[in-house]
Amino acid sequence: MLAVDSGGSGLRVALAAHAVPGDDRSPLRRGAPAHPHPARLGAPLTSKEPVRTGPRGISAGHLLEQLLPMARRLMAEAGAERLGAVAVGAAGLATLGDELRDELPAALARELGVRRLALAADAVTAYTGALGARAGAVIAAGTGMIAVGTDLTSWRRADGWGHLLGDCGGGAWIGRAGLEAALRAFDGRPGGSAPLLARAEEMFGPMPELPGLLYPRADRAAVLASFAPEVAGLCGCDPVSSRILQTAARHMAESAAAVCPTDGEPHLALTGGVFNVGAAILGPLTQELGERLPHAWRVPALGDPLDGALRIAADLADGRLALPPDDRMLSVVAEKPYGEIYGRNSP
Repeated sequence: MLAVDSGGSGLRVALAAHAVPGDDRSPLRRGAPAHPHPARLGAPLTSKEPVRTGPRGISAGHLLEQLLPMARRLMAEAGAERLGAVAVGAAGLATLGDELRDELPAALARELGVRRLALAADAVTAYTGALGARAGAVIAAGTGMIAVGTDLTSWRRADGWGHLLGDCGGGAWIGRAGLEAALRAFDGRPGGSAPLLARAEEMFGPMPELPGLLYPRADRAAVLASFAPEVAGLCGCDPVSSRILQTAARHMAESAAAVCPTDGEPHLALTGGVFNVGAAILGPLTQELGERLPHAWRVPALGDPLDGALRIAADLADGRLALPPDDRMLSVVAEKPYGEIYGRNSP
């Protein structure tokens, strides 16, 4: 199975073996140590170039331009002659995915012989990587930020509107807020931060040159997110930085509360690079979640979005997908009728 994770910071592609019942040589054979996700065959291949967005949304051509060489290399290294299934998780698929949905199935069938393909929003692969097929909610905060929840009958999402309109609390949002505070200090306006100004000048040079460096770049969201660790690093000694992280935590908790199932004891997990900064964001977020979602059961994420894409591909290959279908969040293209490959009640 092949898994693709396309996000604001680039592309990751991984391969996993498809378990064959009764085959003791399979790394996923029955009786192997239990693990929620298929084991990757080697390290994933990565591209640091985010997939472009064109007039019809996410560019299928640009995605294929990067994906096909990586897929063929992984298959050659693993000695794989064909793919049982492919799952593509893409940032922006729900709102900008028309071109991918129209063009990717035929292109992958033609170029790689793919007959079973799942197209998922990156929020869905993040959810599946973190929780598998359990009811609950996931906050996925990397370059962007989205909260997604399901009761296993339908999906709910909050935010994930991109760095110009939302993604509140994500890496680009934190970095932009930090750079705004740096520019306020440079101008002498209230709300500025001299420590953030110093860090910004170390990273980007003189502040008057920052707009020219940032605005023309297609990867400006990733550039903004690169400043988020600087903001987090100043928490505790810079009140402005601390307030930015506290506000980011509030935004994330509000989004989680909007999507989390209200009945029972839903699981709640966090995933994404923003949480690597540690206590600066986890401290205020824990407090905010405790106030807004006291009934949710906090659990560690089982894996990342690439693991989630592999899990979806494996379940698709086996005909036992248990996650709810959705025209924009999770759709399947296969040689069999949709209902025959979707095992809604399977484990």
